[in-house]
Amino acid sequence: MRAVVQRVSRAGVSVNGTRVSEIGPGMLVLIAAAKEDGPEQIRWMADKLIGLRIFPDEAEKLNLSLMQVGGSMLIVSQFTLYGDCRKGRRPSYAAAAPPQEAEGIYKSFIDAVRSQGIPVQEGVFGAMMEVELLNDGPVTLIVDTP
Repeated sequence: MRAVVQRVSRAGVSVNGTRVSEIGPGMLVLIAAAKEDGPEQIRWMADKLIGLRIFPDEAEKLNLSLMQVGGSMLIVSQFTLYGDCRKGRRPSYAAAAPPQEAEGIYKSFIDAVRSQGIPVQEGVFGAMMEVELLNDGPVTLIVDTP
């Protein structure tokens, strides 16, 4: 799995001009599944993101996790994170999981985060979405499963 994580003051997703989800302070997570991903990678990624210390403490050091600050997570599926641009001008998505498999991994990831008590909002799998965010910091990380 691959995730782009952004600490946000707020974020939201719209489909066809209609707002389908939004959060206040927390994380926007763009997530993609690879062909070989399964339950182990889902658990690892959920634990890693929930525990990431990217929120400031009283001394303004990045020492607090999403759970510690009571933040929310907006999770948006984005297979293009596995776009390989090393050859030619058109990205190859050969490493990305096929849509039917990726959707199950996406839903399982959402369930894994929710099961740890994190408030979660989500995008619409496979839809053309407009994602809006107010990046806080800015803090942006790329996280890959081992």
